[in-house]
Amino acid sequence: MSSERPIVDIGPVAHGGHCVARLDGQVVFVRHALPGERARVEITERSKRFLRADAVEILDASEDRVTPPCRYAGVCGGCDYQHVSPAGQRRLLGSVVSEQLRRLAGLDREVEVEPVSPDDLGWRTRVTYAVDAEGRAGLRRHRSHEVVAIDRCLIAHPDTPQAPLVRWDDGPVEAIRSSTGERMVVADDEVPEELGPLHGVVGSDGRVRRGEGSVTEVVREHSFQISGSGFWQVHPRAAETLVDAVMAGADVRAGDRVLDLYAGAGLFSAFLADATGPTGEVVSVEGARGGHADARANLSGRANVTTTRASVEKALAAGRLGTTADVVVLDPPRAGAKGAVAPIVELGPRRIVYVACDPAALARDLASFGRLGYELSSLRAFALFPMTHHVECVAVLAPVRC
Repeated sequence: MSSERPIVDIGPVAHGGHCVARLDGQVVFVRHALPGERARVEITERSKRFLRADAVEILDASEDRVTPPCRYAGVCGGCDYQHVSPAGQRRLLGSVVSEQLRRLAGLDREVEVEPVSPDDLGWRTRVTYAVDAEGRAGLRRHRSHEVVAIDRCLIAHPDTPQAPLVRWDDGPVEAIRSSTGERMVVADDEVPEELGPLHGVVGSDGRVRRGEGSVTEVVREHSFQISGSGFWQVHPRAAETLVDAVMAGADVRAGDRVLDLYAGAGLFSAFLADATGPTGEVVSVEGARGGHADARANLSGRANVTTTRASVEKALAAGRLGTTADVVVLDPPRAGAKGAVAPIVELGPRRIVYVACDPAALARDLASFGRLGYELSSLRAFALFPMTHHVECVAVLAPVRC
């Protein structure tokens, strides 16, 4: 790391939690800064194409700058925007989504990121901590394996087990608090009694290992079993927010044939099955063993739902998911849908609803859908991860009208 600390003018926000500046003509990606600021920065990484830096002194501050509430801000890599007001964070996220759509999909669209909660702290219901050589739980520095030991994570839900308060033999350690108030620790280590009563299957050695135990999540009238290592949205209002957006965009009709791809534990499948009714069909597809097991349990007894464990791309390419679909819902991983786009189009759905956690992957896939005859009809974005650069989008696509 260089000790050089030049002064730069901070330019626009970029995807990834940093802003763009220039130093002697070279691009510098600066963390802990805001557009329009003038800052002294410390160079942290060098490459032939660009530099990375941290803002260490703000000479001209943005109106959106606030004092970070967390004393680990700027050291821990878990949060990107502790120094930004809540409204400012949402503007930054909207700018990022708009820029990715414009650059990668050729779509000129202003994006307003919607808040889901008045609280920007205390929201994260699933936190995975790393453990350092001394047995202290913490979070890693940005772009580093170094563990920053902490006493408390301010974005963690206050009812999650406080793993940083005790010592561990090994990590990682996942602390969970469900919407029903159940608390679980998932670790390949004995869970100390100091963490209080926990839910889940605990063996005689006092451990809940990955893949063991489960908690119950409730979204409206539906209950979902989620294994300790399974995927579930980490904001307490995220699941219902996304269900509302997906169902509004899907506009499912009675008797429809619906594919729910990358379905996880079956969150969307349950509500899609309600909408399509007994004369319709929902095919819920998930490749992960744990997620598929959860989906089978959560959707059991529904005659109009089929659960399939398979790679979405391979199942589509092999024709295992049928030849037609009225509606397709997909919630792919961060890398996006990639090889699934063309086979989805071949099914001829009247509506495609794409749930995305990465705006760059979403934009690339929207460009692919566009080349194959499907256009973006609506897009909503949600601040489901306050204090971070992450944003969740729900895009609705329909066939291009000639």
